[in-house]
Amino acid sequence: MGQTYQSIVIDQPADRVWNAISNFHDLTWAPNVVTGVEVVGETPGDQVGAVRVLNGVFRETLKEVDAKSRTFSYSIDDGPSPISKDDVSNYVGKVEVQENSEGGTLVEWSSSWEQNDEPAYEFCHGIYLALLDDMKKSLE
Repeated sequence: MGQTYQSIVIDQPADRVWNAISNFHDLTWAPNVVTGVEVVGETPGDQVGAVRVLNGVFRETLKEVDAKSRTFSYSIDDGPSPISKDDVSNYVGKVEVQENSEGGTLVEWSSSWEQNDEPAYEFCHGIYLALLDDMKKSLE
């Protein structure tokens, strides 16, 4: 099993961060990483079952969302190698937003999958670091 974990502290209240990132269909907070979001189907971005295609290649489905605990999880159903459906299976990403004990908000982004560990780790880790960096720049 492969997995990755990244985190960042954003100097904003947790509710503001959650409100900015919790809509699965809205990634305007990541303009340097996400160049396009195609909404697939009619399920709203705050409901389980919402589907999106990022940058024309990453097909993802919202699996769980809990506004009270400020968390959501999603699957990557297909994408480019090394995370294509032929390379990995059971890919689950999770984002958690919580008040940081030292001030601001801690955002944790983790993922796990089966098969093809090392190439998928390097690929995903870099993308999630870039997403978190964009989030911080957009929200602070």
